[in-house]
Amino acid sequence: MINKIGEIKLAIIGLGYVGLPLALEFAKKKTIIGFDINEKRINELNSDIDSNLEFDKKDFKNSKQINFTYKKKDLKSANCFIITVPTPIDKLKKPDLKPLLAASKMIGELIKKDDLVIYESTVYPGCIEEECVPILEKFSKLHFNKDFFCGYSPERINPGDRDHTISNIKKITSGSTKEIAVLVDDLYNEIITVGTHKAPSIKVAEAAKVIENTQRDLNIALVNELSIIFNKMNIDTQSVLEAAGSKWNFLNFKPGLVGGHCIGVDPYYLTYKAESIGYKPNIILAGREINDNMGNYVASMLIKEMKKKDIEVHKAKILIMGMTFKENCADIRNSGVSNIIETLKKNNCNLDLYDPWADSKAVKNLYGITLNQKLNHNTYDAIIIAVAHKKFKNMGTVEIINLCKENHIIYDLKHLFSKDEFNLRL
Repeated sequence: MINKIGEIKLAIIGLGYVGLPLALEFAKKKTIIGFDINEKRINELNSDIDSNLEFDKKDFKNSKQINFTYKKKDLKSANCFIITVPTPIDKLKKPDLKPLLAASKMIGELIKKDDLVIYESTVYPGCIEEECVPILEKFSKLHFNKDFFCGYSPERINPGDRDHTISNIKKITSGSTKEIAVLVDDLYNEIITVGTHKAPSIKVAEAAKVIENTQRDLNIALVNELSIIFNKMNIDTQSVLEAAGSKWNFLNFKPGLVGGHCIGVDPYYLTYKAESIGYKPNIILAGREINDNMGNYVASMLIKEMKKKDIEVHKAKILIMGMTFKENCADIRNSGVSNIIETLKKNNCNLDLYDPWADSKAVKNLYGITLNQKLNHNTYDAIIIAVAHKKFKNMGTVEIINLCKENHIIYDLKHLFSKDEFNLRL
């Protein structure tokens, strides 16, 4: 067993939104290996380029202490592996563990006696010990908690957030034995300036992570449902929330599309596990249903208002501003905007999509949509402001209105502007 953090030779597996900031932070303390199966990604990182737009060249100033590689053989010198691969859901909204299990197999083929494997990917309670450990044992021919050990420290990265960075977000840690729990906690305390919370077991840490985003999902579902109710009553939702928010303990959540790799995904990991042990989590599933259907609701509300203003829906020219799952972030995974697009296409609308943050090739590959690079005045029957990018706010109401025909609808989903400036808001 590794007895102290000075003996750790660290490798980060997966260099996306979670793994890269982790690697860059650890590189301030020690020489590490940064591994990703995507050769193009590795070549970019070796040139100090982050295509996710989370880091600039100056952020790579310590990258000389990182061996960025896509070659499995380069991992042989490590004795501690932190796995940060994605854990998405499939078309049936069930956990898709293929990336996680593939990474476990690869590490299983590499680990030696006394090595440590730490997982950061979001999973359901019990997944690491029930799914990943058997694969590590199978391919390493070693015995868990005798020959090798595991830890779990769930990621809390917030893409696009320059204030809450990895070092100043409190981190949950855990280990497969008491000694390993201390070692894992000591390791993360090298880079976490605000401290850690050492959970009593890996299962507790797994459960804590998965309910963080489930709680947020349910709170957003509540305000989304309230928004639907208030719209039917011709009451402005934002005004209601501002009034209610004058009470000290009112929770500040806003209506909107729910997407991304966390809030729109993690609750399904918990519901999957709950149903596998014979319990149907009705409240969690109800919240997911509301949030999953918000894109369709937005599209239907727009169509309803267009008809009120005698705007022909069929062949209408509509601009959607924003494709990423959140503001000032390049991540387009599980974007709630895709449901709006799907519904409007079914109504034979002509759609333009504009997002200065999103990668045009990635959008084309994932959604089959070509991003507009230029916007023309007097063009659109309707505009949906779907993401609260700073650039959209800086455009101002006059510039956005000038993009429209004289008779038009502007639907401000994110309350980016005041309620008096545009026709519709959530």
